[in-house]
Amino acid sequence: MVTRADIESKAREIEDTVRTTEETVKASVTWLAVGVVLLAAIAFFLGRRKGKAGGAVVEVYRIK
Repeated sequence: MVTRADIESKAREIEDTVRTTEETVKASVTWLAVGVVLLAAIAFFLGRRKGKAGGAVVEVYRIK
């Protein structure tokens, strides 16, 4: 026969498992977000540097 203590014990075990999984997922998502932000910042700054490297110079002369 299943007692109330058995059910409460199993519920606590499930709750502990859920908490542990939640903490692990939060940490993973945080590191993923940090990685995405760093990658975007690196791409932005590398793109800016390449844009300054060589621009076209157009000279216009007016002939009368």
